[in-house]
Amino acid sequence: MTTPNKTPPGADPNQLKRTGTVREIGSQAVWSLSSCKPGFGVDQLRDDNLETYWQSDGSQPHLVNIQFRRKTTVKALCIYADYKSDESYTPSKISVRVGNNFHNLQEIRQLELVEPSGWIHVPLTDAHKRPIRTFMIQIAVLANHQNGRDTHMRQIKVFTPVEESSIGKFPRCTTIDFMMHRFIRGTLRGLLADSLASHRRLLIVTVLTGKNGLKWKICKKSNILHVTFILP
Repeated sequence: MTTPNKTPPGADPNQLKRTGTVREIGSQAVWSLSSCKPGFGVDQLRDDNLETYWQSDGSQPHLVNIQFRRKTTVKALCIYADYKSDESYTPSKISVRVGNNFHNLQEIRQLELVEPSGWIHVPLTDAHKRPIRTFMIQIAVLANHQNGRDTHMRQIKVFTPVEESSIGKFPRCTTIDFMMHRFIRGTLRGLLADSLASHRRLLIVTVLTGKNGLKWKICKKSNILHVTFILP
């Protein structure tokens, strides 16, 4: 009998954000759980700390409900699971459902996981490969490794595509200068989101010219985030 291959880890979601093509929108939703152990709930799922986790405290399936106030375009979910730390608490089968509310949810993805240790990327697209539009997402843990009863999830991220302007309709440029400016734009978007999430009041950007190519550095002092780019 062959042993199933382990689920490979996906890229860190922060890398996706830095491209400037997606934006994390979990903070725009209302989150609820079918059950949780005290101190191991929604806050732990959303605290950007891979050492904390949600732990269910009830019968399967274990549910994470993500509800938006208006119909929202969603491109992907990123879920962090760690079999090395969680063992029998690690999900082995997950269902992703979408709909307007609890009464009309439909499954669009079902995942079989084998000892995952890292980020799991779940594309949320329709039959035409376009991002879905929905009021609600439900993540259902249907089974755990080793027939475990309760489950652990360490982080969940929700991403929407960033709308391109009319400039995006023209062929993509590939010159070195353009690629450097695209890198700066994507990086600044990620830094600005981080600045807002951290309640920093000021974002300072300095662009300099230098002989040694593109460099950048970040200086964080109290409520000031200072970013310096050095261009060739």
